[in-house]
Amino acid sequence: MKRPEYGFGTHLILDGYGCDSQRLEDISLIYNFLSEYPAQIKMTKIMPPYVFRYEAEKPEDWGISGFVLIAESHISIHTFPDKNYLSLDIFSCKEFDSDHAISHVNNLFGVQKSEVKLLDRGLEFPKDIRRTAHIVQEERNRLEH
Repeated sequence: MKRPEYGFGTHLILDGYGCDSQRLEDISLIYNFLSEYPAQIKMTKIMPPYVFRYEAEKPEDWGISGFVLIAESHISIHTFPDKNYLSLDIFSCKEFDSDHAISHVNNLFGVQKSEVKLLDRGLEFPKDIRRTAHIVQEERNRLEH
């Protein structure tokens, strides 16, 4: 995917269906994914992952949730083993191979079908201050008149 000239970063949103329920309930697998995957996509993990089991009001809504903060933003996952479903987010101000991320998650969790959204976040966030200085100056001139 071509990155916009302006913008803060890319947000990958993946909903996985028909997943392997045993993998979705494996806290160690999820922890290891969150711990190791940032380095695989050349991101900087700034804390250990936080992963926990969630018990919902409806017993079938239980699952595992986890996230890891990376210098570039975050990776989070929520699993629902009884529903064979997961939701995953990777948000980063640094480019990453979204196709590789999708393939990796699909293989790791046995995803049979996935819905994917790729968002460009912060489109007005300047990537290069020198290249955007004229925009700021034009806006200031407009406001002064």
